[in-house]
Amino acid sequence: MKISYHGHSVVQVETDEHNILIDPFISGNEACDLDAEIVSPDYILLTHGHNDHVGDTISIAKRTNAMVIAPNELAEFLGTKGLQVHPMHIGGKNSFDFGTVKFTQAFHGSAYTEEDGSIVYTGMPAGILLTINGKTIYHAGDTGLFSDLKLIGEMNDIELAFIPIGDNFTMGPEDALIAAKWVGAKTVVPIHYNTFPVIEQDAAAFAKQVEPGIGKVMKIGEAVHL
Repeated sequence: MKISYHGHSVVQVETDEHNILIDPFISGNEACDLDAEIVSPDYILLTHGHNDHVGDTISIAKRTNAMVIAPNELAEFLGTKGLQVHPMHIGGKNSFDFGTVKFTQAFHGSAYTEEDGSIVYTGMPAGILLTINGKTIYHAGDTGLFSDLKLIGEMNDIELAFIPIGDNFTMGPEDALIAAKWVGAKTVVPIHYNTFPVIEQDAAAFAKQVEPGIGKVMKIGEAVHL
């Protein structure tokens, strides 16, 4: 299994048979190296409805017929756009042909802004526990620090965790260090930073402060294998 990072909160998971995109904010994201007109996932996983996370989901899913897996209200909204969707919700787990998805709590907001400026409420934000071939990846989504991250760590053997550090909209580096300890992943990768001036952070400094050998800054396009 190949897991690659593509700026902001964009993560791609590739197996021998499947291509999964998480929060594909590609167009308008100068930090992303992917091409929204070329990338071909068969599944798209979304943490919440903000435009910098839904990103190019609609155009990609229409072109590739990818199934969109998202929190219920967001999935239902995207279903009205003609997409193939699978609604889920916090605490729920479901098996797919690639593995299992379980949504966790995340403390944030969730709303999609249409081209005409209207705002559509898209339910609760979430984190994602993605398990493939016995290996679990945790994408925390956008969230502040909350104590149930301890429970997520205790209940799951997490190989790789993607945790936001940008501050302002999510937890900052100080809180993210606590989150990394509580989640207890074998590898922790910072995300959701440096995309905009207000969330500029020193990811290398954060990674050095995580428990030795656990913090890892992934360059744009860099991949790890599990």
